[in-house]
Amino acid sequence: MSLNDFFCPDSVAVIGAAREEGKVGRTIFDNIIGSGYKGKVFPVNPKASDINGHKCFSSILDVKQDISLAVIVIPAKFISKVLEECSEKGIKYAIIISAGFKETGVKGAKREKRLIEKAKDYGIRILGPNCLGIIDAACPINASFSANMPSKGKISFISQSGALLTSVLDWAKTSKIGFSKVVSLGNKADISENDLFEAWKNDPQTDVITAYLEGVTDGKEFIRISSKASKKKPIIVIKSGNTDAGARAVSSHTGTLAGSNKAYEAAFKQAGIIRADTIKELFDYAKAFSYQPLPKGKKVAIITNAGGPGIMATDACENNGIQLSSFSTETIDKLKCFLPEAANLYNPVDVLGDALSDRYKKALEVIIQDNNVDAVVVLLTPQAMTEDLETARAIFDVMDKSEKKITVMTSFMGGDEVKKGISYLTKKRIPNFEIPESAVSTLKVMMDYNDWRVEKSYPVIEFNVDEEKVKSVFDRCRSEGRLELGELEAREILEAYRIPVPKAEVAHDVEEAKKIAAGMGYPVVLKIVSPNILHKTDVGGIKVGIEDEKELEESYDDILFSVKRYMPDANISGILVQEMVKDKKETIIGISDDLQFGPMIMFGLGGIYVEVLKDVSFRIAPISEKIAREMIGEIKTIKLLKGTRGETPSDIESIVDVLLRMSQLVTDFPEIMEMDINPLFVMKRGEGSIAGDARIRIGG
Repeated sequence: MSLNDFFCPDSVAVIGAAREEGKVGRTIFDNIIGSGYKGKVFPVNPKASDINGHKCFSSILDVKQDISLAVIVIPAKFISKVLEECSEKGIKYAIIISAGFKETGVKGAKREKRLIEKAKDYGIRILGPNCLGIIDAACPINASFSANMPSKGKISFISQSGALLTSVLDWAKTSKIGFSKVVSLGNKADISENDLFEAWKNDPQTDVITAYLEGVTDGKEFIRISSKASKKKPIIVIKSGNTDAGARAVSSHTGTLAGSNKAYEAAFKQAGIIRADTIKELFDYAKAFSYQPLPKGKKVAIITNAGGPGIMATDACENNGIQLSSFSTETIDKLKCFLPEAANLYNPVDVLGDALSDRYKKALEVIIQDNNVDAVVVLLTPQAMTEDLETARAIFDVMDKSEKKITVMTSFMGGDEVKKGISYLTKKRIPNFEIPESAVSTLKVMMDYNDWRVEKSYPVIEFNVDEEKVKSVFDRCRSEGRLELGELEAREILEAYRIPVPKAEVAHDVEEAKKIAAGMGYPVVLKIVSPNILHKTDVGGIKVGIEDEKELEESYDDILFSVKRYMPDANISGILVQEMVKDKKETIIGISDDLQFGPMIMFGLGGIYVEVLKDVSFRIAPISEKIAREMIGEIKTIKLLKGTRGETPSDIESIVDVLLRMSQLVTDFPEIMEMDINPLFVMKRGEGSIAGDARIRIGG
């Protein structure tokens, strides 16, 4: 059931409306009445005849008119009965403000589960429980116990914390930020961020979707819905619970199990979600998207009345990969006509400290007409002669009259001296930032979002593989009571998905090892074969670069001695003799099962140093070819793969192929909890890649 009628209902019943001022039920009732809501409001309380002059009903069933929305503010133990009455009344939406559910522990979680099961049977959508309520400034209605009714705007906001939401609304009022819709999710037992993203993607009153989240309800669905919604309008999210301590706090606060921060980063990238680090940053971005058109390109002009801030903005552009516009000869000639001789005519344009509003206005008029300018950052520092308010008016006047609609950011730096100008800019929907770097970083976010918005979607490739072989290996391991696969079994899995592995054969004694090595050709690698040993290096279970029989004999004995010393009870099946892969780079491809999003794929520099360098990238499976290339390109050591100082580039195409096959493997078999190919040997361009070693752990 959609949420089309949820935000602006025809009528509302407040079940648990209270006579006493200061109680939640009374506050919500008064807020609805005081918000300018045009529909009918029915207070329900069996112990009251009227509330603040409004007739009160003993039961929802006593109300003769139809009711669109029920706001429930009664003790948790009575809600199940009331929900049954709501169903009998034909109500389709309910907001449960009351606490006492999964946030309180196991007993509360069971109560919540039963309640939501009933609601589904009744066909009632539930917001909450344990939430603040909703506000729709466009309707208008304030069905919450927040004291602040925000001004009307085009930003919609979700919060998983009610207390944070009240703080945000208070701050937004001071900062003159308007909202379309504001929703407190609470425990999000039914209606979640996914439902709201889906509803708001086509909402004409919402231009920008913002959210404070502690976790997501359904990771796969989150990515699917967000990917579509973010193509239509920006989604900006601040995500908390990113550390181990933070994750524990999330669980105790709302009962939400937080996934790993890396998984959220990956999911946000794949869904086109803009991640903010702070609430201020969240609304800096939101204001810019709401107030200004998207930049059509990445060339920026800077106008300033002080050299220092101009340099700061220039450095910020370079650090963010934003190009400073190169002005045309015509633009330079026009600037020469009115700027003082000491002024800088080139980007950044320094109109000097004595610039009045008219000089700013003329400079902006000329610069925005240049075809090499896609966005403008206007900087102002308060000098003795600076006209902050008049300059703000000049900026708006130029942009309002211009046929060329480009993105304009300002940074009026200071406090009391520039507050009138800042206030005017805010009123006229021109975003102002305290420092130039914030203006530039926000521009970068808008440019990146525009790239995402117009970017073509790529399908997930499917390969012809042997799924039955993989299933049989997993079944065999489970039947033996093992969830950790040995290397030979891992090789079988890789071969079933056509991922190249080196030639290898198990030797049961040193003489057999010699024969295998002689037939294979030196140099070779020796590895212990044991289902009990996953990290061979840690127990001396691997020797590489063995050049001849004598070295092989010594290495064979060394491995057995070392393994028996460190793991005397290990079940040893033999020693694997494996061909030595030459002229290669070592990379790693890993899989871990994230609680929220499912299989997460990792790629990076491999070998024994991966945990030290941590030069890795992550995405959520399944991935497309484009995403695989992004993963490879994100690692800091990508130049080593592309070839440095005349080196032949590595076979990056083969890495893409292995990433895609691994993605299909973990999508086909979600029971894979962990998997590493480490190292994945990458040869020179055109020569492919080989999985040097692999380990797999499956679920029971």
